[in-house]
Amino acid sequence: MEALHAELKELIVEALMLDDVTPAEIETDAPLFRDGLGLDSIDALELAIAIHKRFGVKISADDEANKAIFRSVATLCEHIAANRPEA
Repeated sequence: MEALHAELKELIVEALMLDDVTPAEIETDAPLFRDGLGLDSIDALELAIAIHKRFGVKISADDEANKAIFRSVATLCEHIAANRPEA
């Protein structure tokens, strides 16, 4: 799971063009929105698209679980691991 955490942190920085943040600075359990990285709904949409392209996991915009899925890198990784198509 550590490798997935690292890959997702890199994807967050790349996909959202976070010039002032490195993957190492993103805490695995820190909130992605508001107090944490300060992401917004547009960032969530862009990140969902990037996750679908990289991992093959689709996250619907109208999914009621999105708040929980996007809570942190850890929760996103859990969702990706549970829903990733078999290689």
